Amino acid sequence: MTLSRRDFVKHCAASAAFASLPIGLSGCGNDATGSAEGVPLDPTLTWDKAPCRFCGTGCGVMVGVKNGKIAAVAGDELNPVNKGLLCIKGYSLPGILYGEDRLTKPQIRGNGGMKEASWDDALDLIAGKYTEALTTHGPRSVAMYGSGQWTVSDGYAALKWFKGCMGSNNVEANARLCMASAVTGFITTFGADEPMGCYDDFEKADAFVLWGNNMAEMHPVLFSRILERRRTASWVQIVDLATRRTPTTEWADMHLSMEPQSDLAIANAIARIIVNTGRYDKKFINEHTVFRSGKENIGYGLEDNFKFKDAPQAMTFAQYKNYVQKYTPDYVEKISGIPAGKIRQLAEVYADKFTKVVSLWCMGMNQHSRGTWINNLVYNLHLLTGKICKPGNNPLSLTGQPSACGTVREVGTLAHRLPADKVVMNPAHRQNAADIWGVPVTNIDPKPGYNTVEMFRAFDRGDIKVLWTQTTNPMVSMPNLIRYREGAQKDGRFLVVSEVYPTPTSEVADVILPSAMWVEREGMFGNTERRTQQWFQMVNPPGDAKPDVWQTLEVAKRMGYGEFFNYGEDTYEKELFEEYRRFTLGTGHDLGAYEEYVEARGKRWPVINGRETPYRYTSRYDPYVSKGQEIEFYSNKKTGGRAVIWARPYEPAAETPDKEYPFWLCTGRVLEHWHTGSMTRRVPHLHRAVPEAYVEMNVKDAAERGVQNGEKVAVKSRRGSIELKVVLDGRGKPRRGSVFVPFFDEGKLINEVTLDSYCPISKEPDYKKCAVTIEKLHAS
Repeated sequence: MTLSRRDFVKHCAASAAFASLPIGLSGCGNDATGSAEGVPLDPTLTWDKAPCRFCGTGCGVMVGVKNGKIAAVAGDELNPVNKGLLCIKGYSLPGILYGEDRLTKPQIRGNGGMKEASWDDALDLIAGKYTEALTTHGPRSVAMYGSGQWTVSDGYAALKWFKGCMGSNNVEANARLCMASAVTGFITTFGADEPMGCYDDFEKADAFVLWGNNMAEMHPVLFSRILERRRTASWVQIVDLATRRTPTTEWADMHLSMEPQSDLAIANAIARIIVNTGRYDKKFINEHTVFRSGKENIGYGLEDNFKFKDAPQAMTFAQYKNYVQKYTPDYVEKISGIPAGKIRQLAEVYADKFTKVVSLWCMGMNQHSRGTWINNLVYNLHLLTGKICKPGNNPLSLTGQPSACGTVREVGTLAHRLPADKVVMNPAHRQNAADIWGVPVTNIDPKPGYNTVEMFRAFDRGDIKVLWTQTTNPMVSMPNLIRYREGAQKDGRFLVVSEVYPTPTSEVADVILPSAMWVEREGMFGNTERRTQQWFQMVNPPGDAKPDVWQTLEVAKRMGYGEFFNYGEDTYEKELFEEYRRFTLGTGHDLGAYEEYVEARGKRWPVINGRETPYRYTSRYDPYVSKGQEIEFYSNKKTGGRAVIWARPYEPAAETPDKEYPFWLCTGRVLEHWHTGSMTRRVPHLHRAVPEAYVEMNVKDAAERGVQNGEKVAVKSRRGSIELKVVLDGRGKPRRGSVFVPFFDEGKLINEVTLDSYCPISKEPDYKKCAVTIEKLHAS
């Protein structure tokens, strides 16, 4: 099919059963409306800009306010990310604020359950619990768990309070569950996190290879830019490499249906073809790369307190070439199920020196028991061919939350990190943080805290006594969920939940704090392409709801840390950002002054003298590249500014189908709902479109089990079981031997079934692969 960008987004809406809600023309729920591309904004409303609240694309939104409420939204035509378009969730943004059950008052659990309380009582109780745990059990007994929905100031305040004041590195975020493998992939290959390319590549590439990435549903606005590129350049091709057919497959020129986990072998097969046919870029390799191997058979993180440390070893190009020889197309066909000829065809896309290639991925590669490895292996394909750091020639890891990059990765709200790619293990980095924060350097523990999975294991065991979650819903999103939900309810645990709506996480909380959301407060997000965007508060939050950053600052002050958080009541957002910015200057992660973001539709770092950097590591754009160098991976100090080409093997998943549990289970999202659905399920037309979770089965698998479309089955694993309706020949169509279940439905918790294995390097869980059986349920 060939459609314009705008028509593609309308097509998505029609396929999502929104015929009565044409995109950009009518209601977004709760009497709010959207505005079509090119249609003038209603002059009776007060308009201002903000980034979208949903995925990591970073679409610009114009927000129209009337009588103190959001009355309309429109795509921001001046924002270079989306150029006036929004997806159906973006057009539905007003509805997420106005659900009938918004939390508006603090609540404290007592003998009779949850009771409304004053802010003073709630904050004093939280401060007291943290102080008690610190005094009695030490810094490792307290924790905070945020998300990629944290604003920059939310994350920075939490980081400073925990690591600078309390001496605890137990700060994590749910981006560990979705982006950590991208982080470790970037750092192990290039020495620094985040991409060298940007969205400008969508208008310049000749081929787009999607590695397990359903962009048509998950990043529809960006996918519309790819379709527009192909519409205006007939030679452009889209390759869909996936374990199930999806709406993305409809638009692909080539679809390769692969067995789960086999992407490791496929990438090595492509590399083998490149080196064996001599179509590698010898000059680029000699000047800009080194070769390394690491440990193999590295485990799956299934044991509590799992430990792993890689041990890189130098190797030569000849040794690397010999390493990949086993991955012949015929051998990889047996692993992947993809015909050898198709593997060779895909290899041609990378090997042809005249074809500009952008590789794209998201959860399919990151939520992977070898997530770091597969990131490394895709980078290999670009490094071997020199197709990197050039417009239209780049790998690009997409993100699923609005500030997974800007807050979690850049601010450093993970157990081992500090801002701007600094880490707690490095003495110079600790000293830098101590100087900026004005705390003794001894306050900052050199030992990393618990990663997310280990954090919830520690909470279950009782090693962590107090845990505070903000902007996330772990009692829906954690894998192997039954263990962690039961653990949170054990005696001796104290759980604080900052939320906007009741969720399964708030159900087990000891204190619930009502939070302001999106344009009910001021904030900043950072998106996939290193673009930082700012917005101002436009409407008041309901009742007594307060911003998450305000909550954190208040508890820190009540614990006696007020001298480190002495910001103005009306200026703390700017002051926190300017303090955080000091970490970035002179590092290659430089951020501009706060006022620059007030005026701009975002800027891509590094920002030097007011000028953004669209492409990193190339002298044409990046001021950090040394004079006389065309390309320099300057953050990789250990390799002399060279990127690493890694020898990484194919290894099986932690759990594979067998006679008792013969199906692969893959989990993920749908177009209409976002993550655990706590916001989107409260938007009427989104909920009507997809009101409940379901299980997609292959038609032949269903026939063998006597299951018909719409019938109920039990999806069972070694950990749990849930009942779901079967969907056959729906939007997604799994391979034989595989099933797919979305995880947005808190009434049907698929994560009671999933496995909490994780990549030993990134510590990111594998939500895409565990073994289940399907049992038909007979009507009683």
